[in-house]
Amino acid sequence: MSTALRRSIIVPIEHGVAELVPDPRRPAGWTLLIDGVAQSYVDVDDPRFLEFPYVRRVASILDALPAPGRALHLGAGGMTIPRYLGVSRPGTHQVVVERDAALILLVHKHIPVPAETGAEIRVGSAREAVEKEPDDEYDLVVGDAYVGATMPADVTSVEHARQVARVLRPDGTYVVNVTDLPALAFTRIQAATLRAVFGHVAVLSDATMLRGRKFGNVVLVASARELPLRDMARVRPGEVTTVRVLSGDDLGTFIGGARPLTDEGRDGQLNRP
Repeated sequence: MSTALRRSIIVPIEHGVAELVPDPRRPAGWTLLIDGVAQSYVDVDDPRFLEFPYVRRVASILDALPAPGRALHLGAGGMTIPRYLGVSRPGTHQVVVERDAALILLVHKHIPVPAETGAEIRVGSAREAVEKEPDDEYDLVVGDAYVGATMPADVTSVEHARQVARVLRPDGTYVVNVTDLPALAFTRIQAATLRAVFGHVAVLSDATMLRGRKFGNVVLVASARELPLRDMARVRPGEVTTVRVLSGDDLGTFIGGARPLTDEGRDGQLNRP
């Protein structure tokens, strides 16, 4: 389809209204919005092109890790990260869990995922999907499950983090995208929650975001093993932002008095954007 002929595609899905908006700058570029909130950017012809800064941060984290044999993605959107992993680490077996079957159909029809990506797509709840997986099944779990701009409450707790740790292999890694408001109260809670389960946890984002200046995305990474943080924080070609990494004592200072979130207490959590 030529750029001149492309039009926005608006479709009701199970959890809102999805809109695919063509990018006039790139002939195969599309932005996926759900209820007006930008969820994903996909260049169908060039999966290595990553428009959103937080997605570039996730990609840098994945690039710094050993090639995963098996990866589990919680939340699909336009499947930007599975597409990227498919071309950057070919041969990875990927399982993608998305709760909205209508969204999956929209993606399949208008911005299809190449078969060589190696992605097996399942419809269901992220939390329930993890709980059904066997122990030591994955090298990588990527958490990006959202309803609009809000992370489902059942994937924010210590109990969920323990389930993720259970399905990861001993040297596996959990990467989570968190959207937050300027005070970053929710990010602090999520960092405390992951630190209650994993031996090594870090927060990565641009310096402006971590100074609490804007609404946006922060990426958390957790593992039982030491993380290659220097490589994870590497600025990608063409980026001008400064990446900040909080780990160890700096992470403790950032968390401050925030407490890990449990299933019992999650309904009262702070700052759900």
